[in-house]
Amino acid sequence: MNGARLAAEAARPLDSAPDAREATAQMRAYARLTRRRVLCLVAVAVLILASLLFDLSSGPSGLPIATLLRTIFVPASADPANSVIVWQIRLPYAVMALVVGASLGISGAEMQTVLNNPLASPYTLGVSAAAAFGASLAIVLDVAIPGVAQTWIVSANAFVFAFASALLLDFVARWRGMSTAGVVLMGIALVFSFHALVELMQFIASADALQGLVFWTLGSLARADWPKIGVLTAALALAVPFSMRNAWTLTALRLGEERAASFGIDVRRLRLGTLLRVSALSALAVSFVGTIGFVGLIAPHIARTLFGEDHRFYLPGSLLLGALMLSLASIASKLLVPGVLIPVGIVTALVGIPLFLGIVVRSQGMSQ
Repeated sequence: MNGARLAAEAARPLDSAPDAREATAQMRAYARLTRRRVLCLVAVAVLILASLLFDLSSGPSGLPIATLLRTIFVPASADPANSVIVWQIRLPYAVMALVVGASLGISGAEMQTVLNNPLASPYTLGVSAAAAFGASLAIVLDVAIPGVAQTWIVSANAFVFAFASALLLDFVARWRGMSTAGVVLMGIALVFSFHALVELMQFIASADALQGLVFWTLGSLARADWPKIGVLTAALALAVPFSMRNAWTLTALRLGEERAASFGIDVRRLRLGTLLRVSALSALAVSFVGTIGFVGLIAPHIARTLFGEDHRFYLPGSLLLGALMLSLASIASKLLVPGVLIPVGIVTALVGIPLFLGIVVRSQGMSQ
């Protein structure tokens, strides 16, 4: 018996050694993967900073980087004309691009996760179309919320209708017990419905109102100002902690609803709460700058390629990539046609449509 026991004790380290080596190798591989993801986040942040500086320095009246930095950090010693250009025109324009892009990026990422649909975004679920209809009521018919200041009427109308469409989507989903596919189809129906209503407003609008409505629906950062930036930045700062707190549950949801439920996650509550939060954030973003498509759709797909399904990295990656995409679109809107500021919504559509078709083709290939 003693000999058998000694043999067993001698054999045990030999049997467990390969398991220990495999566990160590897996831990090292995971540590390398984590470092790579962190470096990707840092790289995207650096690109955002570079894009911001280029956006600020580009325009009809070019500003050298040294002059730009002096105007920003030492405004008292800056030329008054440069101060006006930077602080009242270019800086609000560039910062709004970053904040709106970040809001749409993280909103699209969470929508695609909770609906398990690669085509879900604030644009495809009807939030942007509802905002356009709310803005059209203010621009064409002067319908406004009582007590709202004149400068906020269009934005307030757009936000109320955009958020109301999200509440309607949530109510119908609860009432009918819709699946994720049903929610997406309902969102597409809202898109077409609100587009038809906007077209009706365009048909009955006067020439001046029609011009204003068309310009709003094209999506533009030109109407950015510091109060709007402050409101949207505060909303983003409030929403992101909730998103990151749900990072683990959202990652588990990607394994399937049944698997997530087995972990004790209330999938229905998670889905509806997330949709309401990100719908409010994206509605606020769209209400300030108009209809901007594809950022909330494309940025999450690029983030998923770079960071995988771990939402601790996927969500901030989508946020940063959304900011970078809209900042680059802001630069392109000033450089494509010299002397002309193209609405940024046109630029995102031109770039986003080929990428969108690529996503559709890839999704079809994976499903076969």
